[in-house]
Amino acid sequence: MLIRHLAIIGVGLIGGSLARALKRARACRRIIGYGLHESELMKARALGAIDDFSIDLGQAVKGADMVVIAVPLGAMEKVLSQLRWCLDKATVVTDVGSVKGSVVEQARRLLGPHLSRFVPGHPIAGTEKSGVEASFAELFDRRRAILTPLEETEISAIQNVRDMWEAAGSEVEIMDVARHDEVVAATSHLPHILAYTLVETLAEMERAGAVFRYAAGGFADCTRIASSNPEMWRDITFANREALLTALERFRQELSALTESIRSQDTRQVLETFRRAKGARDAFTWK
Repeated sequence: MLIRHLAIIGVGLIGGSLARALKRARACRRIIGYGLHESELMKARALGAIDDFSIDLGQAVKGADMVVIAVPLGAMEKVLSQLRWCLDKATVVTDVGSVKGSVVEQARRLLGPHLSRFVPGHPIAGTEKSGVEASFAELFDRRRAILTPLEETEISAIQNVRDMWEAAGSEVEIMDVARHDEVVAATSHLPHILAYTLVETLAEMERAGAVFRYAAGGFADCTRIASSNPEMWRDITFANREALLTALERFRQELSALTESIRSQDTRQVLETFRRAKGARDAFTWK
């Protein structure tokens, strides 16, 4: 599928990388970026991520056959409310938000007649960095892109969005909205919460003594994602609050059990926990 006119709302790490990936695949004739800061859009154009830009949403999406919303979850509602009055009748709309329940609820309220052309999506890819300077064409290669279409979503719209992500290098899966939010709460949102908390814990210890100077590779591996954008992760935390609380409670129970095993010097149970975790981790096929 050749996208004649793609509009990307929010040209940061994800939006910029998608643009670069589609240019690499020659799957897009023209890419227009939209954002609130002209200086950032000029940077995206200078880097070759987009062909042109507009700080007027209506102008950016005018005549577009595909619109990708790549803004933080906290800005999603405002964008959806404005888009309703700007879209052409045949335009397909998708997003990249990591929580789908809140996005779908907002889309149902705000998109009106365009809802049938809306395909909620989430590429399972990213880094701890942000901004178009951090974008690169290979970000989605052999990564999953999950689509959570609604009952009302037109089959052709789903296919168009599937084609776009496959052109960008992704493996596309279809998933139920609630199931998606449960999965990412456990596999993405919980690890970020733990990384932030671990760094905060050591930062408190650092105030009482020299701790960070002895941190090595293990600390770096566990906490890399704590360098992610705090405002973005605040929004994600509360957008997926219920599923995340469930994952946190499960983790709390496991941590409490391990704590008790250590306290009681149950070496067998501690070893079994570590062995099960290693086996599960080693069996996972990273892509």
